[in-house]
Amino acid sequence: MNRYFSKLSALVLAQAAFAILSISSGHAQVGVGTKAPNGAEVYLDGSRKMLDEKWIYWAGPRLKATAPIKWTVVNDPVDKGTVINCNDPASVGGLYGSADIVTKKQFKDFRAHVEFFITKEGGNSGVYLQNRYEIQVLDGDTTSHGMAAVINESKSPYYAYNGVGKWNSYDILFRAARFKDGKRVEQPMVTLYFNGKKVHTNQKISQVWGGPNSGIDGGNEGGKGITDTPGGLKLQSEGHDVYYRNIWIKEMELEKPDTDF
Repeated sequence: MNRYFSKLSALVLAQAAFAILSISSGHAQVGVGTKAPNGAEVYLDGSRKMLDEKWIYWAGPRLKATAPIKWTVVNDPVDKGTVINCNDPASVGGLYGSADIVTKKQFKDFRAHVEFFITKEGGNSGVYLQNRYEIQVLDGDTTSHGMAAVINESKSPYYAYNGVGKWNSYDILFRAARFKDGKRVEQPMVTLYFNGKKVHTNQKISQVWGGPNSGIDGGNEGGKGITDTPGGLKLQSEGHDVYYRNIWIKEMELEKPDTDF
């Protein structure tokens, strides 16, 4: 009997140690409600204070909005607390790039978690890695320009979408492009979990899509002239009521070209 409990205790301790190690590495948990692991920083908690402290308007060629950020704090439609509505007056009519916000801090390799809520059919926004590469937020579109697609690089994994009126989550591990002697030698790469389901694994990204109004390097050689500079996490405003909450980022150093987690 003592030997049995000894083995059981050892198993429990081993499982607990594994859980702690996984959480501290930033790779373990995915899905709606996942909290920031050790070493990660929360960038959006639904408060006005954090929005103003950690985000700015992206100063792209189409910028029309002026500080302070006009995105609004609204009550969470499902849970307690408040969330951020990306519908900015400057972006009415779908004028992307006119009122997008980006983290003040810039990143190279990172693990990120983003939760979003689309209130109406056709709701449109977007999550940009390094303010370059868009992971689409677009209800109703199942193409390579649609929901959870690495835009124009992969098809939409629409099957994993929770739908309008429900919270959705992206869990992202991103590795930036690599350069040698000023030339790109390795493409950027991303693995994405959508609502806890792995939908893209080591997806390579060939360029910045959408032109100069979309993000960094969008106007450089038609988006193919990617430069070796870090960039922030950007959220897009396109005149739709799309809510965001629980955004956190953990900086990483991924030596090998592998983002699978």
